[in-house]
Amino acid sequence: MHEYHPFDLVERMSFLRYGGTDEELRAANILLDEIKKLGGEGHLEEFRIPACELKKYTAKVIAPYEKELEVMAYGCSGTLPQGGADLKLYYAERGLPEDYLGMDDLSDTAVIINELNYDAYKLLCKKNAAAFITISNKHWDNNNTNDLIYRPLRKNFTDNGKIPGFMIWASDATDLVRDGASMIHLELEAEEMERTSRNVVATIPGAEIQNESIVITAHYDSVMVGTGAWDNATGSAAIMSIYNHFLENKPRRTLHFVWCGTEEQGLLGSKAYVEQHPEQIEKEIKFCFNFDMCGTVLGPNLVFVTGGDDLKHLAEQFCREYGMSADIKQIVHSSDSAPFCDKGIPALGLSRGSKTCEIHTRNDVIFPLSAKQLEKDSAFAAAFIGRVANSRIIPVPMGMPANMKDNIEKYFMRDKTTLAQDAEKAAKAKEEKK
Repeated sequence: MHEYHPFDLVERMSFLRYGGTDEELRAANILLDEIKKLGGEGHLEEFRIPACELKKYTAKVIAPYEKELEVMAYGCSGTLPQGGADLKLYYAERGLPEDYLGMDDLSDTAVIINELNYDAYKLLCKKNAAAFITISNKHWDNNNTNDLIYRPLRKNFTDNGKIPGFMIWASDATDLVRDGASMIHLELEAEEMERTSRNVVATIPGAEIQNESIVITAHYDSVMVGTGAWDNATGSAAIMSIYNHFLENKPRRTLHFVWCGTEEQGLLGSKAYVEQHPEQIEKEIKFCFNFDMCGTVLGPNLVFVTGGDDLKHLAEQFCREYGMSADIKQIVHSSDSAPFCDKGIPALGLSRGSKTCEIHTRNDVIFPLSAKQLEKDSAFAAAFIGRVANSRIIPVPMGMPANMKDNIEKYFMRDKTTLAQDAEKAAKAKEEKK
């Protein structure tokens, strides 16, 4: 058997590779070359993504005192008039209705909120807020220790409207609220466009069963800082190791390997795959394994179960058989398995966590990772996938229990209006297909 060392791939992919950039394409080509070296065949599947180029963004307290603030703007959040705007400043804490008593119109106000979530943003749109400001990192952080990371607003947010957004350091937010800052001058100029991202796809046909398949996913893009070594060069390398294993040990069922682009901007690669392969999703794919961060020296092992109790019991039983300790969580894994689960495909997310590591920061680097541990993680996953791929009958049926369906709806932040629109679109598409 050909000996494969996935950690070599982690090292080669440890560079900034933000979705839709030339660096992401470079990473995709590294994966394609690796597939070819192993004797397989892969290809790229393109999809378009929203993108934004920030031209200018500033923030300055102007009353009752003056203070320049270090700031990062949210992409795809709109713009302010040329020259900026002088706005009232209001701290809304959670951003819930009770935080705005007597405040129906915020068109002259920039609102500080602790956390940007869908409900808080939707309420800001309803109240016509002029801008919003979020709080980043801890009170002791600054640009010597951490970063204000560029993030675009996701489409499900901007479907409610666009509000110019900014993030500031927690220390500055503390000063503003404590010292009674009441007016702020904000500037935001930006250009929005579309860019191209890509999924890297390779398939190993089943030796006996071609009408049932398993999809194996990991994202290969990164955020805008750090090297993305743990998140998620490790997952990309793990499924490459698994791909190599099954090239040499043909599975009974077909295996689709998908290295997903632009996960960090809202699972855009896995969503694109689901949209581009409707027949596969509807009739063929019966199971999903997803890999997002593994190979850390320190543990624990994690298994994310998105499905019913039968899937959880399968994970528990296999871990016992294999002799691996794992923290098994029955939740919607916030990763590329979620769009498949949204279509009723049960999924297991395999990962390895560590409180000593950080993702989405400049500190996501090679140091806390282990070549030996990555090989252990890959071997466990290959054995588990083989168990499902080679079974006479897929051990877990399609579909999601009611409580997990509800959790998936909440995860994708769909309200009743959106659900009704989706159902109408699906019915129309089905009728057109006839």
